[in-house]
Amino acid sequence: MTDSAPKLIIFTDLDGTLFDSATYSYKPALPALELLQRRQIPIVFCSAKTSAEQEAHREELGIGDPFIVENGGAIFIPRGYFPFDFEYQKTEGDYSVIELGMPYAEIGAVLQQIRDRIGIEFKGFGDMSPQEVAGETGLDLKAARHAKKREYSETVKLEGTPQEIGEVLNTIRESGLNYAHGGRYYGVMGANNKGKAATILIKMFRRKLGEVRTVGLGDSDNDLPLLAVVDIPVLVQKPEGWWADMHLPGLRRVEGSGPTGWKQAIEELPD
Repeated sequence: MTDSAPKLIIFTDLDGTLFDSATYSYKPALPALELLQRRQIPIVFCSAKTSAEQEAHREELGIGDPFIVENGGAIFIPRGYFPFDFEYQKTEGDYSVIELGMPYAEIGAVLQQIRDRIGIEFKGFGDMSPQEVAGETGLDLKAARHAKKREYSETVKLEGTPQEIGEVLNTIRESGLNYAHGGRYYGVMGANNKGKAATILIKMFRRKLGEVRTVGLGDSDNDLPLLAVVDIPVLVQKPEGWWADMHLPGLRRVEGSGPTGWKQAIEELPD
């Protein structure tokens, strides 16, 4: 990579992409992260994770760029980051928040109606204690509490026969909600997705920086909306050595899973 125009903007998924899907480690990606930071290339987290989860990771990594939470449920923009006025729905701490998703309480109410109607039990993070979420995910207790602080989506664990899972998912759609499969869990939400949120941010970056070249990195089906709207879509491998079944013009499949694949992808970006 060189420092010449157009300006690079990195949009990245977290679990299974920048972070190892089992250990949540990002260490193999650190050299590439540090390279981007030295060159002042924005790194936009675009994940199913909550704002509390992402803020903790951003602080740890020294990243100060906007971020997209809960599969496009909202965009958090640090105050003063863009040198122009824009529409947003609320302020939270030092962030202006563009809200795109359905409120968490409304999603939970619809999910309960689905349980009552079809008689198939399933659990969301809202039904679990922090200790249960930690046991399910391998997160430590503090991170599990952050994962439960959902505002625009519910993380659902579906068990049972393929027919039962299919019935739950079909009923979710019929009820006016959407879902995205990110690996072990389903993210249930309104009409938002990662691509819609990224498109809004890309327009704002263009207004600030002029010509930009956008890169999107992901590993799962729920990253497809993001990868579809960037200039350079990149798919890292699953830990088992295969790629998600995804077909996009110009899609790059890099070898290596999680942060190892992420580092490889950044190093292979064209000049």
